[in-house]
Amino acid sequence: MTSLTAIPTVSRISSRVIRILGCNPGPMTLQGTNTYLVGTGPRRILIDAGDKTTSTEYTKHLTEVLRSENATLEHLLLTHWHHDHIGGVSAVKALVESRVTEPNKSKNWEISKSDRLRVSKLPRAPDDLQNISDDERSLKWEAMENGQSFRTEGATLTVKWTPGHTTDHACLKLEEENAIFSGDCILGEGTAVFEDLYDYMASLSEILDISPKLIYPGHGPVIEDPVPRIKFYIAHRHQREKEILDVLYKHATETPMSEIDIVRRVYKDTPENLWIAAAENVNHHLKKLLKERKVRGDTGAWLKCV
Repeated sequence: MTSLTAIPTVSRISSRVIRILGCNPGPMTLQGTNTYLVGTGPRRILIDAGDKTTSTEYTKHLTEVLRSENATLEHLLLTHWHHDHIGGVSAVKALVESRVTEPNKSKNWEISKSDRLRVSKLPRAPDDLQNISDDERSLKWEAMENGQSFRTEGATLTVKWTPGHTTDHACLKLEEENAIFSGDCILGEGTAVFEDLYDYMASLSEILDISPKLIYPGHGPVIEDPVPRIKFYIAHRHQREKEILDVLYKHATETPMSEIDIVRRVYKDTPENLWIAAAENVNHHLKKLLKERKVRGDTGAWLKCV
């Protein structure tokens, strides 16, 4: 893993946002999953819950933050179904529903059944329902809607459906700061992976149209000048797309080319042990180009459009 920006486990990054790392660093999660405690009053919103495997360590930090803020959680909003974002939900729910002793306070408080944590996420696309994971299936969550708002003291969050990374991916706009919680659509360092490039590019354009002042990503440091970063993401994919089309127009007029054939020409400087991963990336580009009728064929056999 390349050198990454150091991020404290807990840090207040604005008057209404506290970041708590999921304690799950790794090649795909970078410094760990960023979860965010949002609001200024006694009832806050948490965005994402980290991973199941590190949930014990994570909830210790979350407990300390809630105690220091004299606050509890009203909503847990999930940006998407990946295990490093939903794995800690059960541990967070158990924390909220337990009795908590406030430091320097003479009384205890307990969450009543009617006030238990509400967990929400966008549903998957209909053609993606067969892929629901065991972790996702075991959760009890309410369906968010695109454009829905969640309000708490000091903060208003608006749901933005941004598919591409996953079919259920949501970004959340913090209206008071014109900031975006970008989940895994845009990362604080590096570039994001995606399931559907066509949808992903449309989502990037939608975020660009918002022109946010800040991006609070699902992984990596806060992006303080996000518009150039969004434009870089878009330009990077357009450049790769152009290279793929150039190869097809030169070498696949009659004889189809596979993804690996394209990789050999486009990823010349990439070590061969990474070609399989590169081929998957090329396949995503080709499926987008197929939707746009710029290529024809299917996995393993692609031609330029006549």
